Amino acid sequence: MIALHAVAAKTALALPETTCSQPFGEGCDVFKVMDKVFMLSFHLEGKATINLKVLPDNGTMLKDIYPFIRAGWHMNKQHWISVFTDEELEEELLQDLVLNSYELVVSKLNKGQRQRIELLRSV
Repeated sequence: MIALHAVAAKTALALPETTCSQPFGEGCDVFKVMDKVFMLSFHLEGKATINLKVLPDNGTMLKDIYPFIRAGWHMNKQHWISVFTDEELEEELLQDLVLNSYELVVSKLNKGQRQRIELLRSV
């Protein structure tokens, strides 16, 4: 079984302009790009869990396919999913979900912020 929090954090922190803080106290890491949240990392029901932003249709599809993906805990259920640690969860899927959440948030940033991120990616 993969280490959900470690893999998700490593994936997120490798992306340009990503920061991690604990505004809600210890036990909940909040990952942001340009001050916009794209991932939360915490424990729920005794399991390592992350919340990720998704397009509504993608979130519905993911919840239908994977039993370890549910509606986002304490978030807008249409735009967020919760991913729980599970033997079936593959590292590649987790990395893709984190990247997709990041990209979704980046797509909503202003033009200058998006250009800065593109420049940092090309370095």
